[in-house]
Amino acid sequence: MEQEVVTVGLDLANNVLQVHAIAAEGKVLIRRKLRRSEVIRFFAELPPCLIGIEACASAHHWARELIAIGHVVRLMPPAYVKPYVKRGKTDAADAEAFCDVARQTG
Repeated sequence: MEQEVVTVGLDLANNVLQVHAIAAEGKVLIRRKLRRSEVIRFFAELPPCLIGIEACASAHHWARELIAIGHVVRLMPPAYVKPYVKRGKTDAADAEAFCDVARQTG
């Protein structure tokens, strides 16, 4: 049986966004970069899931777009996420931390 994405961390960088998605038991299913133009199409193909995003100016826009296609979005303040970053400050590490925080606070 194919595993289904249940939680996603989305790091909102300038031009390229980083995605980190996991299954219910925590197995990493997706780690990839998306251009802004690819984001809605990518998430429209996923089953409804929980998406963790660090709260910032553009996060509210993306949250509305993702909610409109059936996902649950959790906006988190940077202070909640910082302890979960396991290694150096990179977009991929941040996306993983957003995923972890969303999963544990849900």
